[in-house]
Amino acid sequence: MIRITPTINLDDSELDEQFVRSPGPGGQNVNKVATAVQLRFDVARSPSLADSIKQRLMRLAGRRVSMQGVLTIEAHRFRTRERNRKDALERLVDLIGKAAHQPKPRKKTKPTRASKERRLKSKRRRALAISMRGSPGSEG
Repeated sequence: MIRITPTINLDDSELDEQFVRSPGPGGQNVNKVATAVQLRFDVARSPSLADSIKQRLMRLAGRRVSMQGVLTIEAHRFRTRERNRKDALERLVDLIGKAAHQPKPRKKTKPTRASKERRLKSKRRRALAISMRGSPGSEG
């Protein structure tokens, strides 16, 4: 059981791990040992998450979510399987935690009278400065 927030827990069976060869430099070891991890989590079919969290998670994850709703996180930052596994899991937990946070709705506000007057005053000042840039005999 993986604890995301006090109210959200993921079951270990919802995650699928696959170890692959890590890209990039690493000497002879990189071609022999599969240390990178691909962590897959089926967002669309997860019973642990509410629909609103699923939608926000898919939007946050972007290209990492397939058309079927499967989130794939690749971790190959470290040299060992264990650390890459932990890194991928931490990134998943962080992403779900961000998706669980519901943004506050924006309240519409009107500009105050003073702010309108300041804006118009600065517009008049800019217009005057621009009109003064012309050559002396160009008016009229």
